[in-house]
Amino acid sequence: MELILLGPPGAGKGTQSKFLESRYGVAQISTGDMLRAEVKAGSPIGLEAKSIMDAGGLVSDELIIRMIGERISRPDCAKGFILDGFPRTVPQAEALDRLLHETAVDLDAVIELKVDEAVLVERISGRFTCAKCGAGYHDTFKQPKQAGVCDVCGGTEFIRRPDDKAETVHARLEAYNAQTAPILPYYKAKGRLYSVDGMAEMDEVQAQIEAVLRQIGVAAS
Repeated sequence: MELILLGPPGAGKGTQSKFLESRYGVAQISTGDMLRAEVKAGSPIGLEAKSIMDAGGLVSDELIIRMIGERISRPDCAKGFILDGFPRTVPQAEALDRLLHETAVDLDAVIELKVDEAVLVERISGRFTCAKCGAGYHDTFKQPKQAGVCDVCGGTEFIRRPDDKAETVHARLEAYNAQTAPILPYYKAKGRLYSVDGMAEMDEVQAQIEAVLRQIGVAAS
């Protein structure tokens, strides 16, 4: 199974990728995690990327594609892989197509997690966690049973991630709509695009994704 999951920040791509990784025995590939791992390992590609980042530059699409090519050749990708949040632009999608063609890999599907952006902003910007144990809460959907006290550890200090501020979420959504949304018609024209309701409960999103996989003939391991 070779799969791409697309959707704006906070749509649940990481959560669904982890589920599919476990259920289907394939490898989840997050380009951000992959880049950090290569830099930490000091691999030739990682050293090249580190020198670019240390100089204040952005890692090129060409280098990311090379990393993906190396990554999908590893044994844990023998049953396939899920690309989580990549490609992000049409040129990246085109470069990925060339790589897959060169390595004789067929892309099974691109699954879009569709969201209501206003609800997504509320969902993300309302999150906060216990500073002591990391238990998650939400202003609207999951307040502590006792105000100001963590249900899990009794802690009284809570934190919010800078990325979870409403203005930050809006900015990330704008970037997604400008840069990444245009690749949806690119994959639709190739007959590879499928959409599921990313606003549904997690189990329901999983069920919708599995229905797509059954439709295209992919079975769980």
